[in-house]
Amino acid sequence: QLQLVQSGGGLVQFGESLRLSCVASGGNLGNYAVGWFRQVPGKDREAIAGISSIDDKYWYEDSVKGRFTTSRDNAKTEVYLQMNDLKPEDAGSYYCAENHSAWVLTPQAARDWGQGTEVTVYS
Repeated sequence: QLQLVQSGGGLVQFGESLRLSCVASGGNLGNYAVGWFRQVPGKDREAIAGISSIDDKYWYEDSVKGRFTTSRDNAKTEVYLQMNDLKPEDAGSYYCAENHSAWVLTPQAARDWGQGTEVTVYS
């Protein structure tokens, strides 16, 4: 089975930046769709960004538009989430997910998940 290994979380001050990484172990992501999800205690995982498997289309949740950017590397073995101008409400556990479908924008659409990484923002 394809495994997704995440890194890049941490503790940052309000307004600072982080870059999350999602690496495909035992294969590559190819043209799979990739989604980024955030989860906070007591709530379901919420999609905040996605890369389509078709035509390199991108999607962002309204609260992160203009601040977050997701991208693939050229080898299609790693996906990034650049998180700029971080706010306290961005804090949570971040997960990457993939599937062969056009998009992975709901938890039900995910086939494989990364292990998650924590993001904390203080002011």
